[in-house]
Amino acid sequence: MSEDSSRRRRASDDDDARPVTAAGRRRRADAAGNGSGGDATDTASGRSSGSSGKGTATPTRDRTQESQGSVFARLRRFLREVVAELRKVHWPTRRQIVVYTFVVLVFVSFMVALVAGLDWVFAKAVFALFG
Repeated sequence: MSEDSSRRRRASDDDDARPVTAAGRRRRADAAGNGSGGDATDTASGRSSGSSGKGTATPTRDRTQESQGSVFARLRRFLREVVAELRKVHWPTRRQIVVYTFVVLVFVSFMVALVAGLDWVFAKAVFALFG
């Protein structure tokens, strides 16, 4: 899909303009990061040294390190990671839960009434048509 040429902005025209293409965003990140145009990639970690971590693939893990350890150690690590992820969750307040529950109940009752009404109308139409 081609973009409208009048909407495109060049960095030389307006330095604060938001880049339109992904290539423009990469150039801006490279210019802001390390000043070099090339992509300096660290081969050990697989990360680009010039970027802030966005736009690069996550390096693969070494599977041999992951499978080491006893079953209990792996289970303990799994449970620690579960707790860490649950701490990141935005838990709704009691008031939000009450409001959301009310909204769901109203919507479900509306849909039940709609389906029941349509069922009644179609039943009357079929009975009138076929007697």
